[in-house]
Amino acid sequence: MSIKRTKQRSFGREREAEGTFGGPKPVEPEKSWAEHVEGKGDDAFVPYAMTSKYAKGALLNHTKFGKGAVVAVEGPRIEVLFEDGARKLGHAG
Repeated sequence: MSIKRTKQRSFGREREAEGTFGGPKPVEPEKSWAEHVEGKGDDAFVPYAMTSKYAKGALLNHTKFGKGAVVAVEGPRIEVLFEDGARKLGHAG
């Protein structure tokens, strides 16, 4: 007695692998520190305080690290891009 096996179906996996069906959205390139602060006056930067809440794209001025831009918000932490590199700081998120 033998069992007949049916051919497996892919249900469109080939198209998904090629990127024509669904797939991830293209990622926009991240800006550098200079691109974030270019053309912004000192009044555009708010003083950093851990008790304040920040959104992505906010410009802040840290007493130790200087001027920075918020590039990511992850709950109670923000990632801020400063001239000397990115740092994770706390906020009231």
